[in-house]
Amino acid sequence: MNYGKKALVASSLVLAFSMNLFADEVYTIKDKTLKEALEIISKKSNLSYIANDELLEFEKINNIENIEGTQKALDKLLQGTGLKAIIKNEAIVIVKSEVKNSSKNGNDLGTFDIISRSTKTDNTSSYTLGETSTATKLNMSLKETPQSISIMSRQRIEDQGLDGMIQLLEQTPGINVQSQGNSRFKIYSRGGYQISSYQLDGIPTYSDTGTQTVSQALSDTVIYDHIEVLRGAAGLMTGSGEPSGTINMVRKKPTTEFQGNVEVTAGSWDLYRINADVSSSLNDSGSIRARMVAAYQKNKSFVDYLEEEKKVLYGIVEADISDNTLVNIGLDYQEYNPIGHSSVGSLLFYDDLSRTDFDRSNSQAIKWGYDNKDTYNIFTTVNHYFNNDWKLKASINHLNTDREFNFGESAGSLFDKDTGDSVRIWGAKGTTEQSQTGLHLTLDGTYQLFGREHELVVGYNYSKYQNEHIPGKDISGVDGSLINYYTWGNNTPRTVTDGALYKSNKDITQSGTYLASRIHPNDDLSLIFGGRFSKYEIKEKWDWTELTQYNSDKTFKENAFTPYVGLVYDLNNEHTIYTSYSTIFQPQDYRDKNGQSLDPLESINYEIGYKNELFNGALNSSIALYQIDQTDLAVVDAENTIIGTTDAAYKSIDGAKTKGIDIEVVGEIIPNLNAQMSYTYAKTDDENGKQINTVFPEHMIKIWTTYKINKLTLGGGINWQNKIFFDTASLMTAGSNVYAEQESYYVVNLMSKYEMNKNLELSVNINNLFDKKYYDSLDEQFLAGSYGAPRNFTFSLKYKF
Repeated sequence: MNYGKKALVASSLVLAFSMNLFADEVYTIKDKTLKEALEIISKKSNLSYIANDELLEFEKINNIENIEGTQKALDKLLQGTGLKAIIKNEAIVIVKSEVKNSSKNGNDLGTFDIISRSTKTDNTSSYTLGETSTATKLNMSLKETPQSISIMSRQRIEDQGLDGMIQLLEQTPGINVQSQGNSRFKIYSRGGYQISSYQLDGIPTYSDTGTQTVSQALSDTVIYDHIEVLRGAAGLMTGSGEPSGTINMVRKKPTTEFQGNVEVTAGSWDLYRINADVSSSLNDSGSIRARMVAAYQKNKSFVDYLEEEKKVLYGIVEADISDNTLVNIGLDYQEYNPIGHSSVGSLLFYDDLSRTDFDRSNSQAIKWGYDNKDTYNIFTTVNHYFNNDWKLKASINHLNTDREFNFGESAGSLFDKDTGDSVRIWGAKGTTEQSQTGLHLTLDGTYQLFGREHELVVGYNYSKYQNEHIPGKDISGVDGSLINYYTWGNNTPRTVTDGALYKSNKDITQSGTYLASRIHPNDDLSLIFGGRFSKYEIKEKWDWTELTQYNSDKTFKENAFTPYVGLVYDLNNEHTIYTSYSTIFQPQDYRDKNGQSLDPLESINYEIGYKNELFNGALNSSIALYQIDQTDLAVVDAENTIIGTTDAAYKSIDGAKTKGIDIEVVGEIIPNLNAQMSYTYAKTDDENGKQINTVFPEHMIKIWTTYKINKLTLGGGINWQNKIFFDTASLMTAGSNVYAEQESYYVVNLMSKYEMNKNLELSVNINNLFDKKYYDSLDEQFLAGSYGAPRNFTFSLKYKF
């Protein structure tokens, strides 16, 4: 169905015929304290207001827009806050009230956690979020956003013990994580397209899996308030990218009131972890605030010889340098040190092409190997609020990752089932340095047109990505050596290098200017439209020490316009329907068998859907239907590697189509019962109607719930996916076809938490309760599979102060 064309036609009709629908003057109030909001309403209504000083400084009020009538505006402004407004004797009187939600038949449902239009989830018990700007940089609720977006809140992260980004993304609706060994991961959504766009507090960054330096995916979640995952094309904000989506990692911010906690965790495979989080004002007025977070973790694994160490440090200072200007500056540092890791899974075939059946503990890795990564981010943001409700925001982020590695694995060839002979070792020693600098400027506010108020944002972003990869020239004979798989004991002499095998440099520079506006032809209809002009340049240089015939130095430039249109219709205050249309381009970081870069991927994304927001925002649900049309889609050329390397070669196909469904329910269903439940379907076919990306599941179900009974919280969930497979020929099989599959499977996880007193709580998590044995990913390039973790436990003790 051509949803995008429908959106464009509908948008044109709205602009042409809705001028006579505009209503009278309305109230729009955003990001104000109660006192500031009352002053605005008082001026417009010619009413005085009465409230005590404590209430006037109340900050947790709702944003409102286009609300007609003074009493209605006050009711919406204070909904769910525990306050109410009474207009009496030509004055607005603010008093405290008890907030309850009742069913339509009058039965008391108890007190819900009310979600105001907040962009934070820390220190709430919520699984959802009040407001997001990830899709368009316009601040909108989930219900108002005409694309599929999922929130992994701080409460959800802590309930399930999702301390790493990979763990978190495995539980995120619509996301599939493909692990290649133990420390290299690729993140997919919507029919098997890789997510390479990550945002840090809204600033786009690039993720490069080619050098295994993927600092974003390896991040510890302890420093984040929540994670926002937008599925579908995000070209308006990110410029280039695939139609898979973007992941926005929102850091914790300082608080005015003093708060802190320390948590210790122990678990299966000698896992030990400690983290601390402290936040407070630094002066009496609270105008300067700071927060510091630290974590240390060390663990072994169900995989033989694998050990990991993580170190995390995060600090941020925030200051109100005037009544209208807010500044913050911060640093986060993360260190990841694995030993005995591999970058491919267990081999699936013997040299006679029969299937292997190794234990989950089986390791391909040389046990002394290491792959250390040190990453730091320096960032600063300035927000200035003008008196006319406009805001200017400037943000800068600099990310740097240093990688040092010396490792190897038995992944270069198939071997004899009976003897174990003729397994080729692949080994590497070297360094990688990666840096990214991003600048983001936005100006947003409201404007009047045809008697109504509308929103506008204009922005500019710039990013510079640089990666230098230098593997050493092996003189020890480890790389390429042959071993016996049954007797080698995961040990070889250590790799010794003399100079560089080659040096590769990749520089990507991207900039874009964008505009987006949301207009309100009437109370029920919103039209969101915008576009982005992008400039993209990539420079790649390969310098081989000996194989100089493969040297290359190339530059690729691309300019593109990315349109965006969304139409949202409110059926009532709680239910909406929407449609959206967007395009995106992706200068592809893939090379064919001759080492040449493939042409840019072009995608058109159509989406229609329904969303609702119940119980004052405590519960959100959505249903989306989408179609993605693509040209020049890169797929693995399984019969070839890039000449002169062991890297996977790719080829382009035209006419690929993806069709899918996203369904999600998230939030508080009844008082004290939180849930996040999702179903996704996605299938991608080539121009001949043949399914591609078959190692990505068509169907996924992810369910997680918790229920609090006084001091005890009980929770559990299930993840299910259908069969994945590949049927391919490879150089490793001398051109013969091989077939591997993982049948549909489910994994059950449980948790419990007990509040021993107001400061101390004990948590227990059980993962893979029934100890299912399964491959969570299949690698058709290296004919390997990576096992999911067996049943495991964690015990945590958390002290709050």
